[in-house]
Amino acid sequence: MKATVIERKKLVDTIVKTLMPLAYVHAVWEGGAASWERVDEWSDVDVYVVCDDERVEDVFGVIEKAVGSLSDIDIKFRMPEPAWHGASQIFLRLKNTSPFHFLDIAVMKRSSKEKFLQYEIHGKPFVHFDKIGIVKDEPIEPHGYFEQIKMRLETIKTTFELFQVLVLKEINRGNDIEALSYYLSYVYRPLVEVLRIKHCPWHYRFFTTYVYYEMPAEVVQRLHRLYFVSNVDALRKCREDAETWFWETVRTLDLQALKKKILEKKK
Repeated sequence: MKATVIERKKLVDTIVKTLMPLAYVHAVWEGGAASWERVDEWSDVDVYVVCDDERVEDVFGVIEKAVGSLSDIDIKFRMPEPAWHGASQIFLRLKNTSPFHFLDIAVMKRSSKEKFLQYEIHGKPFVHFDKIGIVKDEPIEPHGYFEQIKMRLETIKTTFELFQVLVLKEINRGNDIEALSYYLSYVYRPLVEVLRIKHCPWHYRFFTTYVYYEMPAEVVQRLHRLYFVSNVDALRKCREDAETWFWETVRTLDLQALKKKILEKKK
């Protein structure tokens, strides 16, 4: 008999119903696709939990028990700590769910200062419950953010010019794989970054994440052509085109207009 496939909503509802009665759990919300209102059949489940500082492991335990009652846990990965983001994080995939619906669960101590609640960066959380009013926007100071972008722009202008030869030397050596790797890291990536500074500065550090939703269609089409490189001759041409586009973008970037865009967004 074929096992019943557990739907994404069932997973979320089970976690929420399990955690809500617990006095040491204060808030649960979804981020990722849910925070941008873009959940579809391919979306994984990004769950954020805030709990008493000493109860993090208890939260993981009750979640695993709850979802384990729906289906066997097929894959489990606990992020080594301390993690870069400061939270405790676990990934779970259940046997009887779509592999796309794996659980990405971040548990944060109540005392933690970082809770990923900068709406401009992370989107507006889809709140399931909030007992203590903790889920609210933590606005980014726009003047400081603009100065941060300016500093970053100066850095990537320098490194972009410096590291073009990394691609060229590996092409000259016949090391096509290395050349392509350097191209993506030191040519394509900074190109995307300056384009994001121009078009969607709040996500300038996101590389290609959300480009299809946030960048103009003609920009995405052009980036598409520069990403899918078929051979070393095409790589030479793509590097040249990307270099030209990078400097065109830098030269035409209106910093005052950018500053105005950032300041107006926060009003």
